[in-house]
Formats: sequence, structure tokens, C-alpha cells
Amino acid sequence: MNLLDFPAPVETDATRSLRAEVRNFLADQLADRSPLQRAESWNGFDRDFTRAMGQRGWIGMTWPKRYGGHERSAFERYVVVEETLAAGAPVAAHWFADRQSGPMLLKFGTEAQKCEVLPRIARGEAVVCIGMSEPGSGSDLAAARTRAVRDGDMWRVTGTKLWTTNAHRADYMVLFCRTSGTPADRQAGMSQLLVDLGKTHGITIRPIIDLDGKHHFNEVHFEDVAIPANALIGTEGQGWSQVMSELAFERSGPERFLSSMQLLIELIGALQHADDDASLLAVGRLTSHLIVLRRLSRGVAALLEAGENPGLQAAIVKDLGALFEQSIPEIARTLVDAVPDASSTRDFAAVLQRTMWNAPSWSLRGGTREILRGIIARGLGLR
Repeated sequence: MNLLDFPAPVETDATRSLRAEVRNFLADQLADRSPLQRAESWNGFDRDFTRAMGQRGWIGMTWPKRYGGHERSAFERYVVVEETLAAGAPVAAHWFADRQSGPMLLKFGTEAQKCEVLPRIARGEAVVCIGMSEPGSGSDLAAARTRAVRDGDMWRVTGTKLWTTNAHRADYMVLFCRTSGTPADRQAGMSQLLVDLGKTHGITIRPIIDLDGKHHFNEVHFEDVAIPANALIGTEGQGWSQVMSELAFERSGPERFLSSMQLLIELIGALQHADDDASLLAVGRLTSHLIVLRRLSRGVAALLEAGENPGLQAAIVKDLGALFEQSIPEIARTLVDAVPDASSTRDFAAVLQRTMWNAPSWSLRGGTREILRGIIARGLGLR
């Protein structure tokens, strides 16, 4: 594989039929969802919608049938993800589990973990959160200090996780922690545990309210929390390599350039009668960037389908996608005379404010810009 290979997946009658089926489903499911609600992007949380997706077989699409999956292709899954995100569907109740936690368990989990959790995810019945980031460490996962100490048939966990999305709603957490050594050892000694939040005592979850006044993020504190020894995912001490494999799924999908999609739709609507060069050039440039990003992201889906590890390509898509997403509200503000106001009856003004408030986080989630560019430089042999 060439380092910068982004092969094009092949559209078939089956994928075109699937795309039409998904669009019809979304037209019905989202008929009453306002542009402001659609602008929540993949933060929208609705267990009923997620269960409906599960009933359609659109969660865990690529997983083996014996674990509740449907053994469909990575590109078929991509079609479903792309359509749901472009439509502003509330996918958060299954998003992280379907995108990365499920595939990670499928690859590294024990048979018992796979049999217990994966079918529940595929049915849309289990919400999973990811305990990675910590206070003072940012995107530097190797600096994690949360520690799990083996005590007979239990792990004793102490530490704090930060920015944990939907921890207050989740059924499980995939916890990244240190099981040996010290933070000075960096990647060595890290492991992952599957924490059943409904059955585990001693965990304190505190809300973090974002700029939009929404409760998505949380601080999750463990104080000598007892977790069964069989909660270990994969091999003790191999958590770092497991997480790096997982992040290829997190960084590569269409969510990395579709978070501002509703604002782009509202912007084009607001400019539909404009004939000035600035407006035409801006919309043309944004559209061309969107087409290129979609092509790159689809290329990552093709690499995943081929069994490749597209970590470098995924980091490129994520970095370029965040730049694109964050540019849309800034461009929109210069082209349309409107005061950003989420309570406005004008859809453009309401969506503009919601997007502006959320955009700063888009270059943080999934790895900061600096971390990603370091990964890209190393992948290209530049450092």
C-alpha cells in the first residue's frame, strides 16, 4: 500500500439501493426534527431512534452474525453513516459503540465480552462511552494517570477521566488506564477495561456544560473502584496498541467533515438569490472542499474493507475535516447579515449560533491538531 493511497470504493446496485432505503427511513424518522436540532450533528441523543436503526440492521453492520452483526461491507456501513449524519440524525446513543468500541471488542475482547455486549449494541440497546482523556493530559493519552491495581479477582481503579461524552447515559465505559509502571514509561503498561456502569459502585460522574448550555461531556472519577478481573480487554499492557488501532476508526469517517453540514445547507438557502462574486466563490470553494474530503474519507473506508490499517490516512482526513468544519461558520458570518441567536425564528441565525458554539471542540475531539500533525509527519518519515 502506498503511504498516501486513498482507493475509491465501488458503488454497486446494492449500495445505491441501500442509500435510497436509508434516505426514505430518515425522511420519515426526522420529519419533525428542526434545522436547529439537526445542527446537533452526532451529539443528538435519542434511544428510540437508535433502536429503530438497530431493527433495520444498521448498527454493527460489518460484524459477524453470531455477535448480532450483519456481515455487510465497510462501504455499506459508510453509506448509512454518511446519510444519517448529512441528515442531522440523532445518532449519539449508538455512535461511539458502532464506530469504535464494538470493532475494538470484536478484535481484542474475550468471547464472554463479545457475546454479552456486541448483540446489545447491534440491537441499539447499549450505550458505550470512552474513558480516554484526563485532566492535564489533553490529547496526550500516554500521560494518563488513572491506575488499575490487581487485587485477587478484581482491579482496584483510582483516577479521573475528563470530557467523557455521554458517561451519564452510558451502560458501559471502555476505560484506558495504567496497570503497571509510571507515566514516565509513556505507552508501556497501559491497558483497557470494560466497565459495566450499571453494576459498578464508587464511580462519580459530574456534568461539564458546554458553550451551548448542553450536557454532553462529563468528569468521571474513580476512587478505589472494584472492577472484575475479567473486565480486561485484550492483553494487559497492550492498551496503547489497542487504542491506536481503535483511533483509525474514530478519525476517518464522514463525521470529520459533516459536523457543519446543516449550517452549509442554511447558508446556501440564505444565498440562493445572491449573484455577487464573493458569495458564489465562497459556496463554490466550500462545495469543492466537501467533495475532496468525501473522496478521501471514502478511500479510508475502502482501505478498512481491504483489511489495511489506514492510521495515516485517517489522521489526514481528520485534520483537514476539522479545518473545513470550523471554516464554515466564519465564512457564513461574513456573507449573511444575521445575529447568531439559537432562539431566533430564522433558521440560519439559530443554526449559526449552535455551530459557532460547538466548532471550537472539533479540533480537539479525536486528537488535537498538533497531535495529528505529529502522526502525519511520522507517517511520512519527516520526524
